[in-house]
Amino acid sequence: MAQLDISSIKKDFPLLSQGGPGKKGVPRLVYLDSAATSQLPLTVINAMEHYYSTTHANVHRGVYTIAEEATRLFEDARLKVGEFINAPNPEREIVFTKNVTESINLVAQSWGRGNLKPADVVLLSEMEHHANIVPWQIMASQIGFEIRYLKITDDGYLILDDLKRQLDGVKLVGITLMSNVLGTINDISEIVAMAHDAGALVLADGAQFVPHLPTDVAQIGCDFLAFTGHKMLGPTGIGILWAPTDILDKMPPFLGGGEMIADVTLEGFRPTEIPWKFEAGTPPIAEAVGLLEAVKYLKNIGMSKIREHEIEMIEYTFDHLKKRFGDDLSIHGPKDAKHRGGVFSFAYKDVHPHDLAQILDSEGICIRAGHHCAKPLMRRLGVTSTARASVYIYNDFNDIVALGDGLGKVKDIFG
Repeated sequence: MAQLDISSIKKDFPLLSQGGPGKKGVPRLVYLDSAATSQLPLTVINAMEHYYSTTHANVHRGVYTIAEEATRLFEDARLKVGEFINAPNPEREIVFTKNVTESINLVAQSWGRGNLKPADVVLLSEMEHHANIVPWQIMASQIGFEIRYLKITDDGYLILDDLKRQLDGVKLVGITLMSNVLGTINDISEIVAMAHDAGALVLADGAQFVPHLPTDVAQIGCDFLAFTGHKMLGPTGIGILWAPTDILDKMPPFLGGGEMIADVTLEGFRPTEIPWKFEAGTPPIAEAVGLLEAVKYLKNIGMSKIREHEIEMIEYTFDHLKKRFGDDLSIHGPKDAKHRGGVFSFAYKDVHPHDLAQILDSEGICIRAGHHCAKPLMRRLGVTSTARASVYIYNDFNDIVALGDGLGKVKDIFG
């Protein structure tokens, strides 16, 4: 771990410097649930507190000093987030939502309603989060188009052998860049190229990808990228949708009300320009301030270094847990660290994931147990739920050793 000083990084996160909440005798909290939500560094917390203490006002409306400062901070966040993913025109291509789910719903309800017809097809995959399935199912029930699904191999890779045929009639492909269950990192370059040749657009779910790897929308080649602040050291309540200006310009508003209009009469309305026509009402201002600091924090560390650190963590996790538990513990998804992120959905013998998670919690170890908002994938894997540990920049080998020790207690209890 020569690249990152994890002990120093941990000190930046207040929650990680305390023992397990309410757990007497637990020396520290071992947080292994960043795939659900990441912790916040003190700089993010302080930035939001400072905004509320010194600057709190609504944006784009007031001409007094603190309102203009709030607007400057909000729009600076838009610019910096856009630059973070190398958006060609960040001031106009970044739309703030409340989370990645709303970002995908915006595409489904706005672009989808305006462009999809009963004879069309939307192509998804078996590994998608519900956020990239249910919005399309809702639209399909209203419009009548077909939804197809790319299948996956037993070790968690997309099967693309029949992609050309499956793209017949497709108008949009929705695909995750990194599975929140399998950890699979999908190189979607082939999908993008073939989809564009077939006249289809590509929506990439970057919720798990953007916080962990260098992200360049031009290199990815997608037409929509959705991601969220709370998985990249930012606060909850703010999500992001990126799309090029020519696509956003043609899309109708998603929500109606204040802020998103240029004019309103009793007979109708005229929306304002992008991106504000998609940001009805008072936006998440303090959250944007926090997200701005989160982006600065990540850029200061360096996304390439973060990825290198996580590859080391993935390799160590597989090696350590395999040595300790052998075939009693199985981890879903690719085994090659270069093809996956630091997400480990696993099973220990026949112990129920919720029992496993509760025992680990008694040791101050936080993991997730359940279907992870991916029930179709659970059925494909032949399970109802899994336990899931996930790592980020503040995790080190000691956290994996602690996980192993906690699983040792599970072994002692269940045999």
